[in-house]
Amino acid sequence: MNTFKTRWEIQQNWQLLFPILGFLALLYSSYKLANLLINSNLLLVIICTIVITFGLLKFILFLFKKLENKWEVDYKWEMIRIFMVFAATGSSSVFIGRPIIEWLGITKENLNVFVYWILYIIIGLIFYQILLVCFGWLAGQHKFFWEFEKKMIRRFGLGKFVD
Repeated sequence: MNTFKTRWEIQQNWQLLFPILGFLALLYSSYKLANLLINSNLLLVIICTIVITFGLLKFILFLFKKLENKWEVDYKWEMIRIFMVFAATGSSSVFIGRPIIEWLGITKENLNVFVYWILYIIIGLIFYQILLVCFGWLAGQHKFFWEFEKKMIRRFGLGKFVD
């Protein structure tokens, strides 16, 4: 346990919450993917969940190594918190965008499917930007996500609004 704490720069026990929550979220996502792929046999779903979890864990640890020097965070465990904010924001923007599209009366039946998906993505992106800063603030990473947001807005060509 001390090796794990040292590797992730964890000084206090409450900070262990983020690796635990991160792994549980990864396990849940793997289960949902496995259940989507194999819906018939519980044993195959469990085996597939383990394989997907292992693969995603390796991929995420690879991303941590790549982003460790690029992102300016004080401790490595904060990167888990940042990844969790990105995940929550992406899921939430979909859940918020869908009812708003319906409220506006935009459906696949009354619009071209191509136009529908473009509008869906635009509305999702708008709420993603807002939720990213809000969830980042709730997670205690407001500075990181505000800088990230400003960089993203500049890439959209709207830099005059943040400068």
